[in-house]
Amino acid sequence: IPKTLAENSGFDVQDCILNLTDAREDSECTLAVGLDCTSGDPMIPADEGVWDNVRVKRQCLHLSTVLASQLLLVDEVMRAGKQMGKIPEGADDM
Repeated sequence: IPKTLAENSGFDVQDCILNLTDAREDSECTLAVGLDCTSGDPMIPADEGVWDNVRVKRQCLHLSTVLASQLLLVDEVMRAGKQMGKIPEGADDM
């Protein structure tokens, strides 16, 4: 994500990533470090008022399992529909 943000903001991607990596190491990996899209410098998201929304992540995980279940159900229905027109083996002998 930082690569995309840096590229879309018009900054040099490699410089931004190196600055972010250095800032992360300087904080001894205890703070989250983000990219300030206006200056290209590293920033601490909590200080800037950027919060990670746990509810959105929870909803995404929930919806991904629901979507996977629905796709499997559709696959089963299609497979059953294809088998409806087939004559079962051994039915010709009767």
